[in-house]
Amino acid sequence: QQKDVGRRMQVGQELLEYLSDPAKSPDVEQDQQRLDKVIDELTGWVNSSNFKVALLGLDVLGAFVDRLSGRFKSYIGTVLLPLIDRMGDAKDQVREQAQNLILKLMHEAAPPMYIWERLAVGFKHKNYRSREGVCLCLIATLNIYGAQPLVLSKLVPHLCTAFGDSNSQVRDAAILAIVEVYRHVGEKVRLDLTKRGIPPGRLQTIFARFDEVRNSGNMILS
Repeated sequence: QQKDVGRRMQVGQELLEYLSDPAKSPDVEQDQQRLDKVIDELTGWVNSSNFKVALLGLDVLGAFVDRLSGRFKSYIGTVLLPLIDRMGDAKDQVREQAQNLILKLMHEAAPPMYIWERLAVGFKHKNYRSREGVCLCLIATLNIYGAQPLVLSKLVPHLCTAFGDSNSQVRDAAILAIVEVYRHVGEKVRLDLTKRGIPPGRLQTIFARFDEVRNSGNMILS
């Protein structure tokens, strides 16, 4: 709960050491209320305007995910919104680390779609970098897990909205993401998009990208 940056940096390092050695920290889960409070405080760190504190908060949360694995699931609701905010950070390193922690949650704490059902609000985030980040995170998820664990019919409509975003980086990232979906799923995506009222010019651009991928032999779908 320290507000002093130097003190937070010190406490954070101590926590990382404590969590990395199970022999030192057998009592992590003995006091549920205290654990809840620690995770709450750490989400405050992730939200910090000091990027070093934010990065350290992300590190320590990652260490808790490693230690608690599936038992971290109950905290996903608490940590995801700050992570979506941080995917919109001005610093590359913070954006990257926030995305890595989201992917770690999918790997260790809960199934990918469980995370995505809570992550999808990020498509409407007020910060364009966060909206872009969610599109990029979908690409990373597909690269790691493929399309099987995801219910893409729930996510594609968000991408369709993002094609018309006011920010060009978001539009580009949404198109990259739908191309990635196409690589995994194939022609039924094309058919689906024709029914979504996307302006013809935009649709043509997207379909041209689909054709490029198909003709280059980069399809994942055999």
